[in-house]
Amino acid sequence: MWITKDRVFYAGLLGSPSMQTQGSIIVYVAIDGRLRVRLGGGEWHSTEVAVVQPYVPYEIACEGRNVLNILVEPETVDASRLPPLLRGSGAVHAPGFAAHVREVHGRLASPGGALALRPCDFDLAFFGAPLPARPLDRRIATVLDGIKNDPFGTAASDECASRVNLSISRFRHLFKEEVGVSFRNVRAWKRARSLLHRVHTVDSLVNVALDIGYPDSTHFSHSIRQVYGLRPKDIIAGSRKLRIIAQAPAL
Repeated sequence: MWITKDRVFYAGLLGSPSMQTQGSIIVYVAIDGRLRVRLGGGEWHSTEVAVVQPYVPYEIACEGRNVLNILVEPETVDASRLPPLLRGSGAVHAPGFAAHVREVHGRLASPGGALALRPCDFDLAFFGAPLPARPLDRRIATVLDGIKNDPFGTAASDECASRVNLSISRFRHLFKEEVGVSFRNVRAWKRARSLLHRVHTVDSLVNVALDIGYPDSTHFSHSIRQVYGLRPKDIIAGSRKLRIIAQAPAL
């Protein structure tokens, strides 16, 4: 797994299909065989490439045990100028892109293939050019940077509003206008996403839950299962052999 503050590339086990809702633009590519995807409890569709937009409930399955996927944080890109693939929904016909992602995976998995990777290399590797950036109000950008640098933090929306000299009502309205979803949803997603930095942990799940900002292990398990469709212990157990290339969040 190659993980930065704004992107993730994952190659590994998919797990059993179950409903999940993530906060990124997600692209799945079958390593072998076909994928099956359905959005919001609709019909299943067979495909080689599937795209899911942020905060859309979905289920994904594959004929093989392993899958490739790419996550792009939506607040970092201008959705109107994204490549057509990343504006897709559900099953997408993109055999050339699938072959390219498999080739990139092969290079990264080869001995020395992931040496000296930088976050700015991500888009070039998978999309051939930097994805178009989303212009954001500087105050909202400041809050988002704070969340990304400290996804384990517990600052509430009123605290963030005060830091950027906005009333709470104006802050909530402006945040949703700029980002597309509420502060609460973004905070919940970034906290759940931070678990990806801890998949090799040897700590107890209670400690992991507290370390990444959940009040207790029950809330932690419920929230993670809603996001990823898997229990935290299953994510960690399935990641034991995963090699991590990470730009860690600030602690």
